[in-house]
Parts: sequence; structure tokens; C-alpha cells
Amino acid sequence: MKALIVDDERLARVELRRLLAPFKEIKIVGEAVNAEDALNKITELRPEIIFLDIQMPGKNGFQLLEELDSVPIVVFTTAYDEYALKAFEYNALDYLLKPIEPKRLEDSIKKILEKKAKEKAIQTEHETLSEDDQVFVKDGERCWFVKLANIKLFESEGNYVRLYFDENKPLILRTLNYLDERLDGKTFFRANRKHIINLKWVEGIDPWLNGGLLVRLKGGNKIEVSRRQAVKFKDIMSL
Repeated sequence: MKALIVDDERLARVELRRLLAPFKEIKIVGEAVNAEDALNKITELRPEIIFLDIQMPGKNGFQLLEELDSVPIVVFTTAYDEYALKAFEYNALDYLLKPIEPKRLEDSIKKILEKKAKEKAIQTEHETLSEDDQVFVKDGERCWFVKLANIKLFESEGNYVRLYFDENKPLILRTLNYLDERLDGKTFFRANRKHIINLKWVEGIDPWLNGGLLVRLKGGNKIEVSRRQAVKFKDIMSL
């Protein structure tokens, strides 16, 4: 599993590399010295895990996570224990206090491997859904059996996702990350942290803020494609 170390202190990065060396399942693919550096490395290297310091010059670790469209497994590494509660609000897998104890790190690695094993089992059980597949949707007393090709937009609302099809906007108890893993990437595109769009429903594209794009869907919805996702979107749409 590919891992990225994000810490502004060189000695802390060296020590974490040393502690991780015995765990052959973890491959350190890079290091980042601040949030901006980390954003670039995450985009380039696509790590599955980030070992993330909280207090760094400029943006802190929490602000970094808020800028990511898709968040890898996060293990916070920090000298301060007062951020522990907030860390788990960001769905961190673990919170390690510096100096990091080898036993605590070993426990974290076990959690990571167990999480990946469960995800792999789920992926094996649930095959990719294409636009031709039909799904059963229930929201309160209303039910639909809808073809995925007819769903133009998926919008995250906490642990729920709102589906947009015809004139309907039901909520389902799923996360956007779960749907992103199951939906066919040839048809469905993760535009940003909150939205997955159906590429077949794209009606127009406009330049947007900070190098992003504004996608207009048939029916009037306008969805921002983040700067990092805009590059991938242009490749897919052959712009």
C-alpha cells in the first residue's frame, strides 16, 4: 500500500520512515513538508495512506483534508493531544502522539490492513455498476426502480446521497465515496468532494475559479469541477 508522510519537521519524517521500515505491506512513495506540497504529491502519487502532522506552517492538516476531493486513509501524527476529538470528526483511522511508540504504530498498521481487507471483500462482493444497470431506490414511503443512465447527479449530504433523476431527488443511506468506488468511471465522474456527475448529461462547460471548470447538466444543474479534477475531466472529455 502506497503511503505519503506529511510533516514539516525533517527529523520527524526520518524517524517515521525508520519505524515503518519493518512493515513490508507499506511502501512510502514520498514526503511532503507542508499542505501545498502534500496536495501536489497526493495528486501525483495517489497514496492510499497519509501519515499527517496537524500543526504546520501555512495550512494545517485539517485544512489540507478539506481541500481533497477524495481522502485516503488518514493517520494523524502530532505532538498535541488536544486535537484527538476533532481528528476523528475527519474520519481519521488513528491518532498517534509523538514521539511515536512502535507498539502504537503496529496497532495502526493492523487497523489499516483490516480496513483494506474489508474494502477488498466489499469490492469483490459488489461489482461495478454501469449505466445499463437498474437499482432499487427507497426514500420514506416512495420507491423507484431506476436505470443508472437516467441519474444525472449524485450529491453528498453527510452520510446520505441525494439522487437526481426525472423530477425526483430521493436520499439514500450511502456515502459518496462508496458510490464512487462502485460506479463505472467511464460514465460517472467525481467532480468534487460533494458531487458525482453522469457525463452523458453534460450540456456545456465553462472556465471557473482557480483553474476549475463549471459543468452545466441538462435540466439546469451547474456543478463545479475542482482544479485537480479538471485536468482529469478534460482528458476524459477530450478537450
